[in-house]
Amino acid sequence: MKISILKQFLNEAIQHVSKAISSRTTIPILSGIKLDVNYQGLTLTASDTDISIQSFIPIEDGERTIVQVDQPGSVVLPAKFFVEIIKKLPSQEVQMEVRDQFQTFISSGATEIQMVGLDPEEFPVLPNIEENQVLSIPGDLLKNMIKQTVFSISTHETTPILTGVLWNLADNELKFVATDRHRLATRSAHLETAEGLRFSNVVIAGKTLNELSKIIPDQNTLVDIVVADNQVLFKIDRVLFYSRILDGTYPDTSRIIPTSYKTELIVDTKSLSESIDRAYLLSREEKTNIVRMQSMENGGLEISSSSSELGKVREELNVSKFEGEPLKISFNSKYMLDVLKVVDSEQLMIAFTGIMSPIILKPVDDSNALYIILPYRTTN
Repeated sequence: MKISILKQFLNEAIQHVSKAISSRTTIPILSGIKLDVNYQGLTLTASDTDISIQSFIPIEDGERTIVQVDQPGSVVLPAKFFVEIIKKLPSQEVQMEVRDQFQTFISSGATEIQMVGLDPEEFPVLPNIEENQVLSIPGDLLKNMIKQTVFSISTHETTPILTGVLWNLADNELKFVATDRHRLATRSAHLETAEGLRFSNVVIAGKTLNELSKIIPDQNTLVDIVVADNQVLFKIDRVLFYSRILDGTYPDTSRIIPTSYKTELIVDTKSLSESIDRAYLLSREEKTNIVRMQSMENGGLEISSSSSELGKVREELNVSKFEGEPLKISFNSKYMLDVLKVVDSEQLMIAFTGIMSPIILKPVDDSNALYIILPYRTTN
């Protein structure tokens, strides 16, 4: 293998695929990035068995030559060193040559590097996915849906299925659900491109979705999604992102979502967020994160918390709508702040069905999102 390549394109592809490298792998070949060169361009691949990412760099981009191929071939290079060294090369052009025993020589400007490569034949083959049904979704919408649900996954490996986000697609509606049993986030979107497509109980690990989100460009690029038996393939420009589907059946969460409320109020999202953030500072010191919320006779809302060492904080918020029974409830302020960080709506509807029933949070301007937080039982 012998090529010359523009550093900018090589570095970008390396940054994409390196997200699939695990520092804890017990299989030596998986600590490397595989390079495949042919006369169409250079393909980089990395995998940790749960996710695999492949990025393709074509020979040309419009009028510009990106890769010059003198000799096709393949090699696996140690990711940790390869990722760092390419970033730090002095020239905009990089020459790479693989010789006997996969010894790899990299030169750029006055810098010359020799790396010990590995046999590409030992690298695992990527899953073979039949692309019978392809779902297309705008990249910014997908990123948003991930951001607005993934924070609610469980971090406990004792229930692996809850460490992922549930995807269901039916009747042109894609729905995400995430829960750790103490809180729940759902986000749905109507997709005209999903006509005739359907899948259910597709659960993708939260950490995988976070890595996927980093690869999706900020501009409105279409992401093609292919769902197979135990794998999902995401196609983003010249990047292929394969993810394993988590084993098991996701619990039915629809039963815990109330359909009627005893108390309903609408409050300014930013004001509520800032108020709870201040109350959180004290509740954090108690290591409980408990903040109290109660309705006031004048129609306002009181937010308070206390610390046995530091004291108390209490403040009043104006409410633009209040209906139903008086309210007094305690909750985990960190869970509430996690929701408020991802709500795009200026106003938030908060609803309750009783003192120890779930707290429902719905952005006023977005009927596609809904959040639930379980309250705390407190002595005062």
